[in-house]
Amino acid sequence: MNALLYLVVVLVWGTTWFAIKLQLGPSPIPLSIAWRFGLAAIVLFGLLAWRKQLRPLPRRAIGTVAIQGLCLFCINFLCFYNASRYIPTGFEAVVFSTSTLWNAINARIFMGRTIASNVIAGAVVGLMGLVALFSPEFATSHDHSTTASGLLLALGGTLCFSVGNLLSARLQAQGLKPVQTNAWAMLFGALVLLTGSVLTGVPFVLDARPVYLGALLWLAIPGSVIGFTAYLMLVGRLGAEKAAYCTVLFPLVALNISAVMEGYHWTPVAIAGVMLVMLGNWLVFRKPRASRQLATT
Repeated sequence: MNALLYLVVVLVWGTTWFAIKLQLGPSPIPLSIAWRFGLAAIVLFGLLAWRKQLRPLPRRAIGTVAIQGLCLFCINFLCFYNASRYIPTGFEAVVFSTSTLWNAINARIFMGRTIASNVIAGAVVGLMGLVALFSPEFATSHDHSTTASGLLLALGGTLCFSVGNLLSARLQAQGLKPVQTNAWAMLFGALVLLTGSVLTGVPFVLDARPVYLGALLWLAIPGSVIGFTAYLMLVGRLGAEKAAYCTVLFPLVALNISAVMEGYHWTPVAIAGVMLVMLGNWLVFRKPRASRQLATT
């Protein structure tokens, strides 16, 4: 069962990045994201109601869930959708996989946790990998600013995702289930995007192309509902550290889709960069030797 859950998460989340690219068109980006998470929220609320698990949020958690919705289902995807205009979607997946590094850094900044030596080593190796991955793009691009914009947007989205993870951990420590908080957070994120679109005069255009509607359904149901559910099941079965190995694997799926669908050409330097990023993630997940010895005594 665990192997099946891993496969589901890797394949689903590995394909969502190119599906984001397919949503670029007549529909404004904020509305595309709003449709995605609004539909996902409706599905999650329906599932919770069917299982008789739908509960109102405790008053103490409303503010945290609202900020989580902004970080996980609003601002970060505004960054990712716009980044896909400038860089291959596979690159976005690789940048996103460094969220484990930013989790440790943000935990140090906001929660005062000590950063272990393996995390520091992983951060250095992972950042070296990003430099190697993007160096061919900078070398061949006629407008370096576009590649830099894509990288910065992807990093900004990843940092927002990391902050959302910390907020989710706080909510879980309060005894709230992630599936329930995600449903409310997705709804809040969608409402913020819709409200912002109205206030700024964004035209409400729904792209009627089959490819757009298919991408929307894929992102909302498999990408947001099934992917998150499978991942949370892995967290419950194996723990957060082992479940997070998914983030090492799904960029490989995204990069190969980029090679086939976006015409991305692999270079030895880019391959080395991807390997360094994955090595950096592995170092973060790897427990320090002293901790492993203590666990076995």
